Amino acid sequence: MRKVKITVVKKVFHEDLSKKYENIIEHSCDLNEGDSFISFDGNIPEGFCLEAWKTVGEFANRLANGEEDFFEGWMKNPKSAVISCNDGIRPVSFYIEFID
Repeated sequence: MRKVKITVVKKVFHEDLSKKYENIIEHSCDLNEGDSFISFDGNIPEGFCLEAWKTVGEFANRLANGEEDFFEGWMKNPKSAVISCNDGIRPVSFYIEFID
């Protein structure tokens, strides 16, 4: 079983964009900086945000299947990536790394 660790490294809230474009919501994202998840064989980890998985999942799957060095030297660790979810008002950035 190939494992990929996914760690929340940054969570941002753009208050100005929220005020300008968003209807008031009581609850948004349950993830917090430092939270981590393990993806087995490129599958979504239990409790992981389904919307974030739409962008993170592709890289987790590719790492689990042995791909590395995305974008020709982009990352210091070639078996990793930093990917953000697609929420433009509350983006969450994830460090994704292949682990043994």
